[in-house]
Amino acid sequence: MYAIVNIAGVQTKVTPNSTLRVPLLETEVGGEVTIDKVLLFHDGKSIHVGQPFVEGRVLKAEVTCHGRDKKVIVFKKKRRKKYRRKNGHRQAFTEIRLKGF
Repeated sequence: MYAIVNIAGVQTKVTPNSTLRVPLLETEVGGEVTIDKVLLFHDGKSIHVGQPFVEGRVLKAEVTCHGRDKKVIVFKKKRRKKYRRKNGHRQAFTEIRLKGF
């Protein structure tokens, strides 16, 4: 049993009771998130494909924590021109745990 959902613009394959990191959501820790953008749902016997979303299928998830990922270094350089720029970026995320389907 699995589903492919769209959470904050990111398409992700999820299974029951799985934990995943998604872009930052405006929900406090311990709060509940409803995911209604289900693109595909497989219940073990048949596959339901949405056009664009599966009708009547809603997933519930609990927010476990908020945080920031590891730093990603962005380095730009043009050779022989004395041009170098170094920049870092840390993406904020929300970790959620699916309660079930």
